[in-house]
Amino acid sequence: MDRLWLRGGFPPSFLANNDASSFKWRQDFIRTYLERDIPQLGPRVPAETLRRFWTMLAHNQSTLLNAATLARGLGVDGKTIARYLDLLVDLLLVRRLPAWHRNVGKRLVKSPKVHVRDSGVTHALLGLTNKEQLLGHPVVGQSWESFVVESLLVVTPQGTEARFYRTSAGAEIDLVLTLPGGELWAIEIKRSSAPTLEKGFHFACADLRPKRRFVVYPGPERFPLDAETEAIGLRKLGELLQGIR
Repeated sequence: MDRLWLRGGFPPSFLANNDASSFKWRQDFIRTYLERDIPQLGPRVPAETLRRFWTMLAHNQSTLLNAATLARGLGVDGKTIARYLDLLVDLLLVRRLPAWHRNVGKRLVKSPKVHVRDSGVTHALLGLTNKEQLLGHPVVGQSWESFVVESLLVVTPQGTEARFYRTSAGAEIDLVLTLPGGELWAIEIKRSSAPTLEKGFHFACADLRPKRRFVVYPGPERFPLDAETEAIGLRKLGELLQGIR
């Protein structure tokens, strides 16, 4: 699991003989995509500019989209940022995770969260070649969150809607799944071997009243955190989602 998180899901990267070879493959992939593949699709975007934008998204992995800040960093306008983001989303390199939008009588955050979809690409953009460097980097928690989100969305039943929930008052759930039939699952993501529940999660669950509540953490065991919420490993939660018919 840690190797998949570090190296990402592209087979040549994941199956490489060592971390250095994997990292080099991902660097080559990024360069080839920017310099050859994207120009062949038609968009005329300077490769270096798009790389800087992609890298900025990696630094802001799993955070709210702030187009104004990104625009200032690149010296472009908001429309250009939207065009660059649309391009990376269309190429399945980046995910815009939408905010919960149904009326619950609360002031909801409306900006989407942005994820570089492959964790190995994220780490290559940030220059992180091994697990020790990753664990010491400020983006480690955000990287883990994105990795969990992408891994779970691969195995959700067809027709599942995925969003996050956040209010201006601080109530928050990292991932809300609306399963076929309308059942809600609330999923919080913690990069900790001893996860705890925060007030914001309780407040958000009181707003949405999900059918099931989970906290995904890096460990293998499954255990209750309170009467309604359990800690669970990523693999086991993925198996639960795969088992839904």
